[in-house]
Amino acid sequence: MIDRIIAKLPEAWRGPAELVAAPIAWVPVLQQTLMSFFFESQPSWMAALKYVFLLFPVLLGVVAVWCTGLSVYTLPFRSGRTRFVSLILLAWWDAALAVWLYWVGMVRVVGVVLGWALGISRLAVRLVTGFIRDIVGTPFAMSSMLMRGYLQPGVPWLAFVMLLFWCGLEAAVFTYTLEPRVAMLVADLSGTDDSRFTIPVLYLLVLTLIVASFACVQALVDAVRKRDSKFLAQIIGIELFAMSFEVLFLYRGVVEVTMPWIARDNAAMLATAAVGWFGVRGLTWFLFGQYGTPPLLALIARQPLTEADTSRSAVRSEPFWRAAMDDFRRDLDWLHIKSDELLELLALPVVHLLGAALNFAMILTAARSVFNLPFRSLKEVTESRDMETTIHLEPRKQVSL
Repeated sequence: MIDRIIAKLPEAWRGPAELVAAPIAWVPVLQQTLMSFFFESQPSWMAALKYVFLLFPVLLGVVAVWCTGLSVYTLPFRSGRTRFVSLILLAWWDAALAVWLYWVGMVRVVGVVLGWALGISRLAVRLVTGFIRDIVGTPFAMSSMLMRGYLQPGVPWLAFVMLLFWCGLEAAVFTYTLEPRVAMLVADLSGTDDSRFTIPVLYLLVLTLIVASFACVQALVDAVRKRDSKFLAQIIGIELFAMSFEVLFLYRGVVEVTMPWIARDNAAMLATAAVGWFGVRGLTWFLFGQYGTPPLLALIARQPLTEADTSRSAVRSEPFWRAAMDDFRRDLDWLHIKSDELLELLALPVVHLLGAALNFAMILTAARSVFNLPFRSLKEVTESRDMETTIHLEPRKQVSL
């Protein structure tokens, strides 16, 4: 462009014009050559490397060359020429240092990103393996927890389950022995042979009576322990009626089925049934009935199965979501800190180049630099400062007449 302008001048002016334009005449040619280096056809990965590692340093070099070439024209009019030249040389030193820091910063960013990617991948693998381990180990952990809970003092769950199982088994046996007679009775009363609901209803009734029998035994034991004579007399009477009912209607049928030779004598059959009731109730009561009946009655009455532990109840457990929210807040804080670090890693190399370019421009216009390179952090760049107070233009000397 400068050559075309000089070519339009008269022949007598071209020599002086070329001499005057010599400090900057080669800069447009260099600038065009550098720009064509980036826009030539090339593979995408090579173009990406050029733009990332060379574009900003080349732009800084173009700005530095333009400012240095234009500063040559200002040398005859400056008073502190030695200081001005030293500032230009120091600016070139800062520019070279900024380019080096830019390349080192880009390599550092790549290394940090790869390190974070490796750390995140390791964390993901650990989370997946931990999740799988928890899924596989959950049944074992639950069984261990149940075993520890069972071994600690508290509700006698084994006796409670054994009591329920025995009541269900005894009800099934009595239902089997009573079903023919009850079905015949229902058929006589209803006039039909449909007995689909006879067995379920009979089983529920017998199961209720057996559970009530254990409840009566428990009430008798409690009355004896408390030595309440009035209630003891009442509960003894109730227990006698309950025993008579079970002997006559339940155990009598079992004796008839299992020992038919005794069924011929009613007195012997009733005595055998009574002995059987005492034996069964006594054995089951001392094995698991005395431990399983109180939790069953407490469950029916909706009362605490065990006495509350004051030391545990005094301390209120925190909501389950609070720990998750605390972890989430810590993760957000970590993400903010790491994003700020990544921003600083990405911005500092470019800011060094921009600061060096601005120093060249300010030396050309105001004969002093603005920034002291290199920057240690972004806070050093973004901290508030009055740009006008850092630039003190020297007043022109008044020519004395």
